[in-house]
Parts: sequence; C-alpha cells; structure tokens
Amino acid sequence: MRELSIPLEEAARLSGPLAFNIMLKPAGSLCNLDCAYCYYLDKSALYGGREPRMSMDTLEGVTRAYIEANDVPEVQFVWHGGEPLLLGLDFFRKAVQFQRKYAGGKTVFNSIQTNGTLLDAAWARFFRENNFLVGLSLDGPEDIHDRYRTDRGGAPTFRKVTDGLRILREEGVPFNTLTTVSRAGEGRGAEVYQFLKAAGSCYMQFLPVVEYVRLKGKNIRPEIVEPMTPGAVPAFWSVSAEGFGDYMNAIFDQWIKADVGRCFVQLFDATLSAWCGHQGGVCVFGRSCSGNAVIEHNGDLYVCDHFVYPRYRVGNVLQTPIRELMEREQVTRFALRKYSSLPPRCQRCPYLPACHGECPQHRDPKTGVNVLCEGYRRYFDHVAPAMDRMRALLSQGRAPAEIMSYGR
Repeated sequence: MRELSIPLEEAARLSGPLAFNIMLKPAGSLCNLDCAYCYYLDKSALYGGREPRMSMDTLEGVTRAYIEANDVPEVQFVWHGGEPLLLGLDFFRKAVQFQRKYAGGKTVFNSIQTNGTLLDAAWARFFRENNFLVGLSLDGPEDIHDRYRTDRGGAPTFRKVTDGLRILREEGVPFNTLTTVSRAGEGRGAEVYQFLKAAGSCYMQFLPVVEYVRLKGKNIRPEIVEPMTPGAVPAFWSVSAEGFGDYMNAIFDQWIKADVGRCFVQLFDATLSAWCGHQGGVCVFGRSCSGNAVIEHNGDLYVCDHFVYPRYRVGNVLQTPIRELMEREQVTRFALRKYSSLPPRCQRCPYLPACHGECPQHRDPKTGVNVLCEGYRRYFDHVAPAMDRMRALLSQGRAPAEIMSYGR
C-alpha cells in the first residue's frame, strides 16, 4: 500500500508547543459493571488479573508530571476507567489538592466518565464545587441500555443510572451523555435522541460499538482483541455500518428541525467544523492519532485508549518524563500512521477531510477500509445539503440555527 506524506499543516501542528490530553485510568480496568461490549475489562490481564488502584504517591507524581509537561496555559485531566468512582471521594479530593499544588499558574480542568451507578449527593456536590464536567454512560431507553450494560451479577443497571442522573440534575452538576451505538440500538436513533433530551441531556456523544473477539467457549466471556488477531471474529453486539449511518441520520433529522444551537451532538459539531475547513476536535476524525495517550494506574503510558496492548506501551511516567515519552518516535509513528496508511479508496473519497478514515481500530485488517465506511458515507450524503447551508450562514456572520426556519 502506498504511503502518503503528512500534510504541511499537520507537520506544523505536531512540531508546535507540546500540548496533549491524557486519559487517566486510576482504577485501570476495575469496574462494578460487566458490560458485554467493554473493551477495557480484559486489560486486567496485563497486570496479572489484579484489581488495580492508583496509589497516592503515583497520583501525586502523575499530576505533577502531566501539568509540567504541557506547554499551554490550560491543562485538562480526563478521568476514565473502568469505573473511577470506585476509588472513592477522598482519592479525588486529594487529586484536586495535588493539582492546586503543582498548577504553577496554569488553569486546570477536570472531566470524569462514569457509569453513574455509584453517584450520590456527596459525589454531586464535590463535582459541582470543583467544577468537574461529568460524562454519564447511558445507552437510551431501559430495554436498549440493559441489553448489554449489566452488573457483575447480570442484573440490569438502568434504574441506578437514571437515579444518578437525577441527582446530578438536582445538584446542578454539568454533564453530558455518552451513548454507545450497538446492535441493540439499530433502527431506534430518533427514539434514543428524544429519550436523552427528555432526560435533560443537551450535550451528547454517540459512540459506535465495533469490536472483534476471540471466543473462549460456551458461557465464557469472549476476549476482545485487535482485529488482526488470529481467530478474531466480529463481536455479535457490533453495530452494522448501515445501521450506524441510519441511526445518526434519524437523530440528525430531529436535530436539524428543532435543536440547532440548543442541543449539541458531537458528531454534528465535528462535521460542521470540517465543512468549514477546520479540525473537528474529535480524535477519530483527525488527520493523526496524536495527543490522546493513556496513563494506567501504575503510571504506564500507552499511545491510545483503544490500543492498550503490550506493544503500544511507551514507558512509565514515574521513570521517564512525560515530555520525553510523548516525543518518542514510537508515539510519532503511531500518530502519523493513521494518515499515511489510508487505502486508495479513502484517498479518493470526497469526505476524506471530514472523516480521515475514522478510528484505526475500526479498519478492516484485510482492506484497511473502516468497517463503518458505508455508514459514514450514508451519513455524510444525508447531511451534506444542511451542512452546506450552515456553512453559508456562518460565512455571512449569521447563526447556523437559522437553518431551522428553512426546515419548518
């Protein structure tokens, strides 16, 4: 396959002041749920199957190293899991103390992704008082959500999650929703969107579930593996390409009529940004896979949340400065390979500036084409007229929301 040279604009960005987001996983893969499609539960095998928890010494070291490594005035801590709330409130109180201790004049922001089942008033007050943005995992109405999101005993989780959401709203905590789009949601995009709106979500992310598994036997949880792994097969819960495209189109048709400027859908914002000639701010649609590394509970740094495998481990931030790790050739090669390895079909695609092949983890190991390609083409074809009109409105100094009058 012919490799592409990296665009000058991207080369300039990568050689500019060092700035990156790192997803911190202080509890590693530890979680109180057993979601069928979770690609992170299997990561416990990397650390001997133990339940990982970040120590206070590691937390302090990571906090200081991360803040000092960024050359920009604002630093974003993104807490993820597993389920980070399992570490308890005292852990995050200490995290905030360390941030203030080592801020050095920089502004520090925090966001945290949670399954919502452990939320209570004390957590909510802490988040509000410390300006945490909360991401809540909610897949839609009860039957969709509970299809694959159960606890360790196989019990449904919808009621606990919606109780947590209610507490966030009552305490005035800003939140967004992260909704995975699996086989369970196909054909129900508009219904899920209306449900999330009714639940109080104004900021929504829709994440397509595409995984490969290696089957272990009857009644044994299949192992989620890289697509090129021998014996790997598509997971039964994965959304189809066409199903994902139709799901997002159904949501777009609702949004474009009544919610532009009122509800914010990450994919739509990223698409409009690309239509206007800018990067969309979402890693999967960027030209390169850069600036989105992961720090595990013990300080190990990996190139990406979706590539936490031994060969993608860069080093340990307690042993080597983060700046040095992020500037290693291994990280740069991984970042640029997304663009340089695009197959000819992608190179000829009119939607390349908006898609850039999406996430490399979703590429077919044989063809190099993203397995969701047909779904994204269906989506881009569908939204193109509206995106053209909103781009025209912006060029005239007018609000994209004016498009809603045309729809009516």
